[in-house]
Amino acid sequence: MSRLGTLGARLYRGEVGYDFVGKRKIWYGISILITITAIVGLAVRGLNMGIEFSGGAVFTTPKTSVSATQARTTAEEVSGHTALVQKLGDRTLRVQVSELTPEQSRKTQEALAKKLDVPLDKVNTDIVGPSWGDQIANKAWTGLGIFMILVVIYLAIAFEWRMALAALIALIHDLTITVGVYALVGFEVTPGTVIGLLTILGYSLYDTVVVFDGLKEGSKDLTKQARFTYSEMANRSLNGTLVRSINTTVVALLPVAGLLFIGGGFLGAGMLNDISLALFVGLAAGAYSSIFIATPLVADLKERDPQMQALAKRVRARRAAEAAKAEAGEAPEDATAADDAEDAAAGVVGQRGQTASRNRGRGGATGKRR
Repeated sequence: MSRLGTLGARLYRGEVGYDFVGKRKIWYGISILITITAIVGLAVRGLNMGIEFSGGAVFTTPKTSVSATQARTTAEEVSGHTALVQKLGDRTLRVQVSELTPEQSRKTQEALAKKLDVPLDKVNTDIVGPSWGDQIANKAWTGLGIFMILVVIYLAIAFEWRMALAALIALIHDLTITVGVYALVGFEVTPGTVIGLLTILGYSLYDTVVVFDGLKEGSKDLTKQARFTYSEMANRSLNGTLVRSINTTVVALLPVAGLLFIGGGFLGAGMLNDISLALFVGLAAGAYSSIFIATPLVADLKERDPQMQALAKRVRARRAAEAAKAEAGEAPEDATAADDAEDAAAGVVGQRGQTASRNRGRGGATGKRR
């Protein structure tokens, strides 16, 4: 078995682990800092909305020796707006200018035809009105809102309202970071961006639900024992699915990184950037939020429950008593058997019980051979 596989098995059995939940204030601070940076970037730079949302025109030229820089300069001088120019594989140019009126579109078309020294009808023009862009934007927001509502309802029914609230906060966290990165980088927002955002929400939710499912199973009848608090059980569940979450995220990020860095950057297929950037940033943010945000938030909310507060007191009292006996040189009577009984009653599998059971099994087998 590989080292990563061995580590995953040890994390699942509780032999090793990292205290993600116990250090949640650090993760909250990091998330707040990243979110503030994203919001500031969005407020200062704003989003570079594509013509599908803001309206404008797309001009497609015939084969030409005119460079993309020359075409961009011509379009911007005539229209007064920023132009996005892409040189296609057959030596044609695609010039996109947002927020153009029909009159400005006609003048820009004439200027490009003159620059390229071709007849006016050879420069193809597609005009998108701002009203159609508003409809697309409204539908995108409506779809996003419906998605969020359905997610909250499902999680509240399948798990509980605390988990639904934590998942919703994690999703908003992922959206904010992705949109903020879009504003800072200056990539164009297109319908592909919206598709990418909805896709990464699904990935983020998948990771979160996997952890929540393990937490729901592990915390069943948790109040019947006095070995673990809810936060500790949440951390054990998180460690148990940690390697799975990392593997899923890495496998998903590799092809997206190929689209973004090779397709959009190296090969110059700029139209891939709108969806690939949303996927890349969103997948990374989703993996982070499912580990460092969602589960710690559930533990925070759950620890406010009177039953969980009483459980925490019992756990602290038990540990204090065990520490006092250890200092006095006394050992608890049949501690392993007591722990096994508690685990069986509460449905909690503890490493001590597993080890003891294996040892008893080996001892029994040895006795029979003798």
